[in-house]
Amino acid sequence: MLSDLSTASDRDAAALVAGLRAYFRSGSTAEVSWRRKQLSQLRKMISENEERFLQVLHADLRKAPQEGYLTEISFLYNDIDHTLKSLKKWVRPRKVNSPMLTQPAKSYVQPEPLGVVLVIGAWNYPLQLLLSPLVPVIAAGNCAVVKPSELSPATSRLIAELLPRYLDNDAFACVEGSVAETTALLEQRWDHIMYTGGGRVGKIVMGAAAKHLTPVTLELGGKSPCIVADDADLEVAARRIAWGKFTNAGQTCIAPDYVLCSKDTANRLTPLLQRVLREMFGEHPRESPDYGRIVNSQHTLRLADYLGDGEVVAGGEVDVDDCYMAPTLMRNVNLSAGVMQDEVFGPILPIVDLDDFSKVEEFVNNREKPLALYVFTRDDALANGILSRCSSGNACVNDCMMFMLAQDLPFGGVGASGMGAYHGEHGFRTFSHYKAVMRRRNILDIDIRYAPYSNRKMKFLRMLSK
Repeated sequence: MLSDLSTASDRDAAALVAGLRAYFRSGSTAEVSWRRKQLSQLRKMISENEERFLQVLHADLRKAPQEGYLTEISFLYNDIDHTLKSLKKWVRPRKVNSPMLTQPAKSYVQPEPLGVVLVIGAWNYPLQLLLSPLVPVIAAGNCAVVKPSELSPATSRLIAELLPRYLDNDAFACVEGSVAETTALLEQRWDHIMYTGGGRVGKIVMGAAAKHLTPVTLELGGKSPCIVADDADLEVAARRIAWGKFTNAGQTCIAPDYVLCSKDTANRLTPLLQRVLREMFGEHPRESPDYGRIVNSQHTLRLADYLGDGEVVAGGEVDVDDCYMAPTLMRNVNLSAGVMQDEVFGPILPIVDLDDFSKVEEFVNNREKPLALYVFTRDDALANGILSRCSSGNACVNDCMMFMLAQDLPFGGVGASGMGAYHGEHGFRTFSHYKAVMRRRNILDIDIRYAPYSNRKMKFLRMLSK
């Protein structure tokens, strides 16, 4: 088990991958019993160290224990439990029909492991976004290197400490470090790379993978719109939007990035959001034990720059030294300014009111395809129309982010928000190769495929093709 590439040398990384690949080729990871044991051990690692994980999540992001449990720990429990329950079904060969010319024959699709997978996690949910992809990687029978984010150092250190105590050291490794270590890993030949993070680094990952024709799953982000129709239940919408936006201090790739509505709805929704924020975090959110912090001062300064891009109607307080920004609502934003051009990824919610609500789809479609799309309305036809004409990686009607709890739904982006998907069986498929297999018998060898060809054979072939 090599958990540190302190020299960041390609030689060290190559040796690590070679060792994992040798173990994969031994066939040990193909056994379903081995996979189940590793998944159970992963769950045990989390359950026996719950308090320690909650402590490091608080150290890295000031996450409240309940928020950390809800969005990271319980999420992983559900992920692992669903996989353990379903794995026997997922690994079965799937029988398919065999055409007449092949008879007698049996055809089926057999899932098989890919090999050695690299999983690069993100800092905003440093436990969930590293270990949740590892669940289907294990379920599919692969070996893996996991690379935690250096921006969440306490969580990274704890994962690196615990992983070798619970998982098969011949099959899994955790590599800590920064750009140099990640670069050394990306130079290696992998059978799949899973990356969660921003688009800029996503392009670097994809470029490195292209050198070896390695498939990638990229879970990126973007500006996820939250459309609120005039007929929406605004009391419910305000609570759910505020929760979706300000959980983890807005540092969530599927958080609503901005609200899109008519001016009348904006005027009614804004005071409701202001009230909900007071109910959730009090008059002084900085003192609330339930409100987190920005990951570092650099990101805090980045977010502070957006405050001049419109009218602040709630929040706006910033303390760079404390990595604090209050839950902030903005109106009358400049659509060409940074707050409406960049993914905010923080506790700022612009409320954009349109003179003509019928232009809402045009507004969304003139921007990159988002990772998530939210629609609040009582009108099913309106919701269905928006969802059918606006592309997004994921969507939710009358709520925010809750689709993540549905284990049978795939999670992934489209266009600039990413490619590929995981969660549940979709993750198992992502990290498996579905091999086409046909088994034939040594009888009834129809001669029409063999030369010399003849009119008789052509006539018979045409008859079979009709």
